[in-house]
Amino acid sequence: MGAELLVPDGTDPAVVRDAFPRVPDALQERLEHYGTLRDVEAGEVLYQAGHPLPGLYVVESGSVEILGYNSDASEETVVLRYGAHHFVGELALLTGQKSFTTARVAEAGRLRLLDMDEFRRLMGEEAKLSDFLLRTLVARREVLRTGVVARTIEIVGDPRSRSSLALRTYAARQRIPHIWIDSDSDEGCARLAEAGIGVDELPVVFSPKGVFRRTNPGELAHKLGLTYRGGSGRVVDLAVVGAGPAGMAAAVYGASEGLSTIVLDSVNVGGQAAASSRIENYLGFPSGISGEKLLEKSALQAEKFGAEIFTPCTVARLDTESGSLHLELDDGTSIEPRAVIVATGARYRALPLDRWDEFEDSSIYYAATEMEARSCASKPLVVVGGANSAGQAALFLAGRGSRVTIVVRHDLGKDMSAYLADRLHAEPGITVLTHSEVTALHGPDTLTRVTVTEASGDASEVDCGGLFCFIGASPSSSWLDGIALDEKGFVLTDAELASRGALDDTWTGLGRAPLPFETSVPGVFAVGDVRRGSMKRVAAAVGEGASAVHSVHRALGRMA
Repeated sequence: MGAELLVPDGTDPAVVRDAFPRVPDALQERLEHYGTLRDVEAGEVLYQAGHPLPGLYVVESGSVEILGYNSDASEETVVLRYGAHHFVGELALLTGQKSFTTARVAEAGRLRLLDMDEFRRLMGEEAKLSDFLLRTLVARREVLRTGVVARTIEIVGDPRSRSSLALRTYAARQRIPHIWIDSDSDEGCARLAEAGIGVDELPVVFSPKGVFRRTNPGELAHKLGLTYRGGSGRVVDLAVVGAGPAGMAAAVYGASEGLSTIVLDSVNVGGQAAASSRIENYLGFPSGISGEKLLEKSALQAEKFGAEIFTPCTVARLDTESGSLHLELDDGTSIEPRAVIVATGARYRALPLDRWDEFEDSSIYYAATEMEARSCASKPLVVVGGANSAGQAALFLAGRGSRVTIVVRHDLGKDMSAYLADRLHAEPGITVLTHSEVTALHGPDTLTRVTVTEASGDASEVDCGGLFCFIGASPSSSWLDGIALDEKGFVLTDAELASRGALDDTWTGLGRAPLPFETSVPGVFAVGDVRRGSMKRVAAAVGEGASAVHSVHRALGRMA
């Protein structure tokens, strides 16, 4: 018996083949070097929805069925049946999420179980097998989250609300099977009325574990098992704080080189790079790639090598005074890593305008992805900023049918790549206003117009159903107690520490100078946009993250 996909109907057969293949004979032989065999009886539950996966099962004989549920757990549906030489498992094996399905033995037989330690060992030792499993797990999640499994979690929210958009973005980037329902749609209104929920309680999550009102990403992460899980005796060699390009590169290289690695980010995987709709000057992608997709692939790559990613997970403080490193999370949890890489990047600035906070909840965005484009649905838009991220956003939004006005305080080519500036001038759906600023916001409940003032003082009103703000950023370094910063808050590293007199007697005792990317505290490194002197480019950030791991190895070698 092969793998039988029962739902959803109409799924592309090629996608199904990718998601539920038979394990090739050559790889099946390699699997036999891992795990243990056990006999199972019909009806035995291997794992349950809402609980962590015990590991990877391989069907030697008999069959296993996968059960999906709707959001109130009132219906149980058989989604799949696996036969001999198919493996039972889902992307949660890599991400650490709790399972969205239940696995039950349909026909008595024999299974091979690779517990999580054995699974991680296989992923590290067997290149061909790990590639096969990774491709299959990713494809499997995509199929399952578009079918009945997606109904496990229903999110009802206002598409114009910042809190609803944040939850929707988090669920999408975490590849969580879910259904999004607009609160003002017929289905949304009916769902809320049925549950007796008011619009002031949005966003709301319907799940088999209950109904959760005013839910934020942190609460959803906790329900799904994505918050940090410590434990007595747990050793963390490397803690990476920040999951942008620099942080994810550090995670990939740290985990792949044998370091026990965790990644903590207060929002989600991606950082500012995830706001870029199209990156065209990153090596290896001649047709470009969205920042969101690039970081999504990076996260899977890091998890493949054993890195654990926890988002949203806010580090409140780095304590270095006791002689060892302590990361204190905002929930009071303490982590004691042997080394820390700070990759918290920088945050986009807001314009100092009246009603900014009011419209920020409905009409102001700091990213331009498919999700924001759908929310704006062909409205006239304004993009503020003159760097590459602003140019990429303008082209992307114009390509989705919106009329875009880009407002820049100086000449367009000052901070923007020449190829991008040329495209903006050539795009008929984009109006470029240089030497100009947005000086006022107008509209009843949502933004409808903005005032643009030229350097000469002349002002005009521009129709605007959504404002996209890319006006520079401030380093996210306020949580770094005891770390030397420059006058703007950027972290000082390696050679600059000595030139600014930021080294104390600790370094004399160590008998060495700071390593590349090392901060004023031994064992703490900084990479990417948070570091003084960084190039503010994705490729440079990736290079810094990878290079810092080399310094981590050298520092830990000296500390051992």
